[in-house]
Formats: sequence, C-alpha cells, structure tokens
Amino acid sequence: MANNKQPIARRCRALDITPAAMGYANKKSKRNPNGQRRKKVSEYGAQLKEKQKVRFIYGVLEKQFQHYFEKASNMKGVTGENMLSLLELRLDNVVYRLGLAKTRRMARQVVGHGHIRVNGNKVDIPSYQVKVGDVITLRQRSQEYEMFKSLREGTSVLTPKWLTFDAQNLTGTVSALPARDDIDYEVQENMIVEFYSR
Repeated sequence: MANNKQPIARRCRALDITPAAMGYANKKSKRNPNGQRRKKVSEYGAQLKEKQKVRFIYGVLEKQFQHYFEKASNMKGVTGENMLSLLELRLDNVVYRLGLAKTRRMARQVVGHGHIRVNGNKVDIPSYQVKVGDVITLRQRSQEYEMFKSLREGTSVLTPKWLTFDAQNLTGTVSALPARDDIDYEVQENMIVEFYSR
C-alpha cells in the first residue's frame, strides 16, 4: 500500500489546514513564514485542493476516495455530506475520535496490529465501515499497554456527539450517524462534488 512520507507540517501549509486537524496540536513550521505565494488559483485548482485536503486528513488513496464519492452519490441526501459521513465512519477515524490514538495515522496502525474489537470480533482493516450500535473495544491483552492505560486515569478526550466513550472499560459506542456539524475542520464539500461531476 502507498504511504505518504511527506512532512506533515509542510503538507498542512500547502493545503491551508492546521496541523491540529491531523491530531498534531504542537506541530509548527518556522520555515519561510511569509513566503511569496501565487495568489490567483483557478476554479479547477481550488476544487482539486479541497479534494486533496480531505484525502490527506483521512489518509485515503485516490481510488478509495473516488469509491466513497460514488457510494455517497448513490445514497439519499446531499452527496458531499454523505461522503464526509462515510469517511467519518471509517474504523481508523472512529478509533482516533474516541481518543484511543493521538492521530489518524496512529489509529490506522492500532487497527492494523489487531488491537481493536468491533462487537467482540477482531477487525484489522482500517477502512472498515462501522454502523450505528457498533461497540468498539480494545483487545483484553492490549488494555495493559502503557499507551492505553493513561486513558483510564481520567485523560479527558473530547468525543463528538455521535460517539459515547466509557473510559473505565475503554469502550466506545457509535450512538448516531455523524452530522455535518461534527466535522471539525474547514472544508467545502460542494467543491469536491463539482470536481468529480465535471
């Protein structure tokens, strides 16, 4: 599978997003802070940038992203919001949102290494789509790991409204579908729809 090894801060600066959207609260880049940039961007360029931004935040490859768009366009409702909802319901994103991992990249690794159980069954596919009512837990043996022990000691994690998290049992539940208001970064999803509708 392809990995993006480009530095996070540089990519965030290129896409005009804060590193906090990626889970890197203290990451800053001091290189060329007031550098000259090309001011005028074409309509196509702006649409492409929005698509690349969302792809980068969720760590999705182009083919996967196009698949999400096609699936969202066949669903009832607004295509752009449906697509963001599908991306939010990825297992690696849910693990990150529950606070079981500090970043989405780390969440992908946690899932891939088999630490996560969905409704009691081992799931090691980061793109697995969770559903309303699914219960996400840590493997019994993994709960003793130092990185997860700190969650029990009252480290407060701000979970979105559509998730509930029990810190004592390290258990999360998908209580509702994510709404557009739950997206915590700036994105104009209508531009992504326009990009694929050309």
